[in-house]
Amino acid sequence: MMKTIHSRRNFLKQAGLVTAGAAGATTLAAPAVIAQTPIKWRLQTYAGAALGPHVTKPAVDMFNKAAKGEMEIELYYADQIVPTGELFRAMQAGTINAVHSDDDSMAAPVDISVFGGYFPFATKHILDVPVLFNQYGLADIWRDAYAKAGGVVWLSAAGQDPCHFNTKKALNSLSDLQGLRLYTFPTAGKFLAQFGVVPVVLPYEDVQVAVQTGELDGMSWSGITEDYTVGWADVTDHFTTNNISGAWIGSWFVNEKSWADIPDHLKQLWQACVDAGHTYRNQWYWGGEAKLRATGDKLKLTTIPAAEWAEVENAALKFWDEIAAEGEVKAKVVSIFKEYNQILKKAGGVYTQG
Repeated sequence: MMKTIHSRRNFLKQAGLVTAGAAGATTLAAPAVIAQTPIKWRLQTYAGAALGPHVTKPAVDMFNKAAKGEMEIELYYADQIVPTGELFRAMQAGTINAVHSDDDSMAAPVDISVFGGYFPFATKHILDVPVLFNQYGLADIWRDAYAKAGGVVWLSAAGQDPCHFNTKKALNSLSDLQGLRLYTFPTAGKFLAQFGVVPVVLPYEDVQVAVQTGELDGMSWSGITEDYTVGWADVTDHFTTNNISGAWIGSWFVNEKSWADIPDHLKQLWQACVDAGHTYRNQWYWGGEAKLRATGDKLKLTTIPAAEWAEVENAALKFWDEIAAEGEVKAKVVSIFKEYNQILKKAGGVYTQG
């Protein structure tokens, strides 16, 4: 036995694995340390610097911490690298690696882009969006649409706040919409134009000043949580409780090559962080909408009577049919919205109250 130990020690010494002068102890050489350069991504969000820390930054921060130096995502807010309307093309070209936005605002060249942002009266509440995507098939439709466009991978969608009006003047009847110059989403603006609204396109960060200078009369872009968070409640006076959609439909996207180039465990980590960000927004918006309507002291609440507002709701159904007539995929999405809204109607109670 002693001979065996001695022979093994001589072998290790000859191999350079026993330090000089070691008395009976075997010391293995330390493994080589190879410097690792982290993978870098640039992500731009549709949200400005005041809103972005709530809607986009939590997921990015969570990922950067959990990635432990393997990868880092640099976050840019609205228009910091490219204008929001150019986000898709910039991501497809690899100028930026990832995007958080709605399809409508970033002018995605896919047939379902019209449904991103606020498609009139498609939803009642924030949780309707993940239900529609995960239980009613919208996720597969979105995934396929971006695969056909090429260069971009759709990852996940979630809901956010409803789309209300916050304006300088009080809106007490449908006629008050006539001539109202509003910052809003492309499809929402197209729909509202039939009631006299004048949609105005501006860079996100210029909107507040535009109200102060009189270029805008207000916004139809968010719920009351954002109005207070981004400073719009400081330049407008009224919040209309009627909304044209119960929840924003927005998604997270990534450049196809950037996605293919990272290992599976980082893909899984990013997806988990995105999902966690959805959860944060669910409670932030839901709680904020209630609290600020009940206790906010900057905006006076107004309501257009239900009998008048029914005209807008009926016009939305006609708008849906017009969109559905434009193509097979659009018709499929509209049919899903109709099916889901019929279920909400039959369920009754809170499910029907937008």
